[in-house]
Amino acid sequence: MNPPDLKYTTEHEWIRTEDEVLRFGITDFAQDALGDIVYVSLPEVGDQVQAGQPCGEVESTKSVSDVFSPVTGQVTARNESLDDEPGTINADPYGAGWLLEVAVAGDSVEMLDAAAYEAHISTL
Repeated sequence: MNPPDLKYTTEHEWIRTEDEVLRFGITDFAQDALGDIVYVSLPEVGDQVQAGQPCGEVESTKSVSDVFSPVTGQVTARNESLDDEPGTINADPYGAGWLLEVAVAGDSVEMLDAAAYEAHISTL
């Protein structure tokens, strides 16, 4: 079950917004589809990201998948612990497995509530 207090994208990212900073990661559905995650590539603090554009990669034993930024802005934090423990995303995708924090400075992609995201993934 996807936490009801988060927003979601059709590209399988979850979003938590606090003030002007947005924290995001990949959903439980996405990590399950990927399988065991073995490597994560993320932008550095200070880098700019664009809404709807790839901003990193998650590599699993099955495949490599792009991570798409849900907003335009500047990276203010990256989850450094994933460099050594990428499997944290599998174990806790909505908590310790977060990817980036971004200071929102522009556009965002369409964000779904938990019910709409559930409906979206039920069609896949």
